[in-house]
Amino acid sequence: MVMQIDNVSAPSLTIPSVSQEDAVPPPPTGDVTSKVSPWLAPMAYFLGLRVVLPLYFGKITASGQENLPTTGPVILAPTHRSRWDAIVIPAVTGRGVTGRDLRFMVSENEASGLQGWFVRRLGGFPVNTDRPSISTLRHGVDVLLQREMLVIFPEGNIFRDGSLHPLKPGLARLALSAESTHPGLNVKIVPIGLSYSQSFPQQGCDVCIQIGAPINAIDYNQGSIKQNAKQLTNDLATVLESLSTNCVNRSQKAEN
Repeated sequence: MVMQIDNVSAPSLTIPSVSQEDAVPPPPTGDVTSKVSPWLAPMAYFLGLRVVLPLYFGKITASGQENLPTTGPVILAPTHRSRWDAIVIPAVTGRGVTGRDLRFMVSENEASGLQGWFVRRLGGFPVNTDRPSISTLRHGVDVLLQREMLVIFPEGNIFRDGSLHPLKPGLARLALSAESTHPGLNVKIVPIGLSYSQSFPQQGCDVCIQIGAPINAIDYNQGSIKQNAKQLTNDLATVLESLSTNCVNRSQKAEN
């Protein structure tokens, strides 16, 4: 199935009153948390789908959206090619498609400054991609236990050369940790290939998103978590390589 971004339904722009808790974030306690603002989220989805993406990009093509689970704990595992990914991914997988808000595990630099203000109110929380803290991983597991949809960029950082880079082991370890400590949780990992027709997306460039079939974490839940995580990471990389290559080829054709 191929869908244009214009066919994704935008949520109605009904904004609840702003609570004091939402307007002023609580002081840091050392624990990692995330939340989706009840007033900012609908506004962000509406503006992203109906204003920002249509005005900035040319053709946005998403295929495989039938592979997105509408219930249960899900990890979305996209390739990471631009800061625009944080807007494109929700547009093709979030409220307008699955009826679900997303949580994001983002690099620490993406959770700072003005961007960080929005990220933290739209489901994002920071992670040190080289040395993830225990509290970050624990919160990731908590998100899955709440049967939410969590976005983790398995490459860890943005890469603009169109090639798949080695995946960090954290995604697989988090999924298997949640599955092993809560049997029957049934975590699904959805690989997503994402590509732009330009390395540094400029106005008018095209976007390709290919969503693969879910990988079931429970299929890797026998024996050593370390070895299972390595196998899961390898299998995810194989699928992402295929999806990414297909997207890059489409993007290059669009550019030519």
